[in-house]
Order: sequence, then C-alpha cells, then structure tokens
Amino acid sequence: MKWSLTELRKNHRNDPLTFDETLDLKADLMERYGDDVLDLSPVHAKGIVSVVAGDVVVDAQVTADLTVPSSRSLEPVDLPVDFKMTEFYVSDPAATQRYEKTDVVMVVKDDQIDIEKAIGDNIILQIPMHILSKAEQQGAEMPTGDDWEVVAEADLAKVEKENQSVDPRLAKLKDFFPDQDDQ
Repeated sequence: MKWSLTELRKNHRNDPLTFDETLDLKADLMERYGDDVLDLSPVHAKGIVSVVAGDVVVDAQVTADLTVPSSRSLEPVDLPVDFKMTEFYVSDPAATQRYEKTDVVMVVKDDQIDIEKAIGDNIILQIPMHILSKAEQQGAEMPTGDDWEVVAEADLAKVEKENQSVDPRLAKLKDFFPDQDDQ
C-alpha cells in the first residue's frame, strides 16, 4: 500500500480515507530483520488516513502473529502483536517543528507514503528485549555446552566463587596479608 501525499491532500481533505487490509510482510521483514524475525503471519491493518492542516495523519490498529528467537536459547517463540500506531507525514522538514518530540513525524520523499514499510517497522518495535519460551519462563534448565553455560544473574556470584581458582604461582601471596578475609 503506497499512497501519494499530493493525492491524499487533494482527495481526502474533507473525508478521511479508511482502510482494512491484510498484508503479506513476511518476506520483507525476514529480509530486513532476518535475525529478529523467524516467521510472520499475514498482518491485519485497519485504520484511517486524515489530512490535517496539509499534513497526513495515519492511525491504524495492527495485529499479527510473529515468531521470534528466545533471547536465552534462540528457540522459536510465538509472539502475538496487537498495537495502535499513529504517524504524521509532512512534505517539508520544517513542518516537523509543529509536533511534539514524542510524535512520529516522517518527511515524505518522492511524494510517496509506503505504509507497508511503516507497519513493518512498527511490528519490529513491538519485539521485547527479553523474550523467553514458555518452558524458559517456567524455570527450564539453562542451555549449556562444551566449556560454557548460561547462568541466571542471581546465581552469577555463586558460580564465580565456585570457579575461582588461584594460580599456583601466586598461592603464597594469599598468606602475605593473613588478617584479610577471602574476597
């Protein structure tokens, strides 16, 4: 879905454009964010496009089922997304000054608004930094391998103390300050 900024201003000054579309964004998102997106169902986007003082405002409700890797084990995790997005589109960079810093304001180049790319980018923003599979949330064993293991932050001090070894060449230095406890 691409819209011309000029056409929107001309044809929808008084009556907003409504849309209710199912989009296939899987290939695009997997190409752009292959490490973050393992799979994506068809995306449902429903919203309204208004022209306010010459600027275009897009309000949309977006729903999809996203599959992302677990931040702990990289196992696939299903992540349903359902969010509202509001973006403002202007033709002049100076027009961005009319908006708050928290507003998403895009300067349109070549008179084209690519709403599919905007929806895709907003889907990526919905991925949390820390995501776990159901088994990991319920306390499943941490992943391990040859000479490595994943350790919970709460257990880190304990593991460090267990793995702490003194170089035999420096062992005698431990007796140099007998009044200090092991630290």
